[in-house]
Amino acid sequence: MKIVLLGAALVSLSAVSSAPAADPSAAEPTLDEVRALTQRFEDVNAALADGYVRDPMDLCDTAEMMGRPAALGAMGVHFFRPDLLGITAPPNPRVDGNGTHTDFRRPAILIYEPQADGSMRLVAVENLVFARAWHAAGHTAPPTYQGVAYDRMVDDPATGIDEAHMFEPHYDRHVWLYRDNPNGVFAMFNPSVDCRFHRGPRTAMAQGNAPGHSSH
Repeated sequence: MKIVLLGAALVSLSAVSSAPAADPSAAEPTLDEVRALTQRFEDVNAALADGYVRDPMDLCDTAEMMGRPAALGAMGVHFFRPDLLGITAPPNPRVDGNGTHTDFRRPAILIYEPQADGSMRLVAVENLVFARAWHAAGHTAPPTYQGVAYDRMVDDPATGIDEAHMFEPHYDRHVWLYRDNPNGVFAMFNPSVDCRFHRGPRTAMAQGNAPGHSSH
């Protein structure tokens, strides 16, 4: 029941505060500008105070979990703003939303790496739009940042893994501002990010089967 309750809270929050879509004519912020505007979130408590919530699945996402080569690395633990994503449905079974926010001055998602002492270290910022909402808004191509198209993530029901980490089909763009990434600043995964100190479930299936959790 924990996921259902958390999901309901997210839907309620998104209904109260709905962010407008980014103005496509506005000049994109530089990486330095984004860093300056998000540096305060190196303190995870500042993120929580600003309306970010920890992913209710409590996963530390890795490439291997999503059917990619383990050598690509990991993402980390996601903290997100339900209002900026336009969350309309909890993970039951998948998170859905209608937001089209792409302005990195206010990233919808912050990504943290769990540390040995239980603390969280900011490694990246991210924006995400659900594919259905994005195309319903009249867009025929994925969003871009700095000339780079967002990645597309869709689960393949024919496999036993979850390629979209419990989200409906979506586009997302990771920006590794706080952890050097040999794969590139806009890569999906980072081999320099480590999930070994994560104390939560290792997979979505393990989380759903854990006592006190439900994915339905």
